[in-house]
Amino acid sequence: MTDSPTDGDPPRRSPLDMLGVLAKADGELSETSRVVEIYTMEGLLQIMWHGDPNATDVVLMCGGAMGGMLGPGRSLYLELGLELAAEGRAAMAVGYRKPGDLTRSLLDTCATADLALRNGAERFAILGHSFGGAVAIQAASTFAAHTAGVITYATQSAGCEEASRIGDTPLLLLHGERDSILGPENSMMVQSLAGTGEVRMFPDTDHLMAEAADEIAEITGAWVREKFAAHAAAGA
Repeated sequence: MTDSPTDGDPPRRSPLDMLGVLAKADGELSETSRVVEIYTMEGLLQIMWHGDPNATDVVLMCGGAMGGMLGPGRSLYLELGLELAAEGRAAMAVGYRKPGDLTRSLLDTCATADLALRNGAERFAILGHSFGGAVAIQAASTFAAHTAGVITYATQSAGCEEASRIGDTPLLLLHGERDSILGPENSMMVQSLAGTGEVRMFPDTDHLMAEAADEIAEITGAWVREKFAAHAAAGA
């Protein structure tokens, strides 16, 4: 992940290098899930890692400004992670060092992607709820060549000002029509900023999207698998 210097320029540091890792701990929760803890001077990065650590298809899952690793719905990230693990894929939920800090949360997500790449990952689908939508958009632009698609759930528009940098990366924006924290106009704004993407609205659905949990889980699973297949085919 570290480039060789050219014409006297210093080598570029990878996201994991930029974290300034002091120590790393790895604990197995089950046959298909484990927790990785990465200790830094600026806090603890936790990663809930489901599936084969050497999987080529990896879903990165970003939480909101309050943190958490379960995602929207009733626990979309956990349920999806377990499903993908059974298929030989992997999913990594990011537990930010400092939730709500976009710069640090982005680095945490990029470091998680870096770790996956070092283990053999070839492509990502990046999911983000609320504040995590901005994290997902920015992470997708950082790893554009590896990103098969991005899904946001009740995203904020702040932090997505340069969403056009994701280029032609597939983008799906899901939002509840009765979101009392971030109105659905935020997803429409991000779509406009990106110049691409599909917005889907859910009636009678608030910010956590629990009212549409089953539907968003079905949509997410099908969409992610479709985009992984398309990305793999394009690189074949």
